[in-house]
Amino acid sequence: MQCRGIRGATTVAANTKEAIVVASKELLQKMAQTNQIKIDDIATVLFTTTTDLNAEFPAVAARELGWSQVALLCGHEMNVPNGLPRCLRILMLVNTDKKAEEITNIYLGEAQTLRPKNK
Repeated sequence: MQCRGIRGATTVAANTKEAIVVASKELLQKMAQTNQIKIDDIATVLFTTTTDLNAEFPAVAARELGWSQVALLCGHEMNVPNGLPRCLRILMLVNTDKKAEEITNIYLGEAQTLRPKNK
C-alpha cells in the first residue's frame, strides 16, 4: 500500500456555519465514494478555505460524518488577488493500492474552473 493524495475543491454558498458544513460534507463524501475509500484507510485530511470563509471549521463536517479517528487540520489558503472566492479545498491522504493515475480528484461548483476534469 502507498499513501496517496486525493484533491478536492468546491465553492461555498455563503460564509455561514451551515453552508460550510454542507459543502464540506458533500465534497468529503464525493471524494471517498468516487475513489472507494474506507474511513480506516484515511491517514489525514487537510482543509483550506479562502479567507472569506471563517464562520466554521470545515473539519466539523468530518466529525459529523463519524470520522472520529481521522487526523484533521484546517487553515486558510494564500490570499491571492483575483483568486476564486468562497473556495474550500481538501487534500485527503489515503492508504491505497491504487496507482496515482487511478485516483479521481473532485471539483464541484465554481471550483470546476480550477482544474480540467480528473486531473
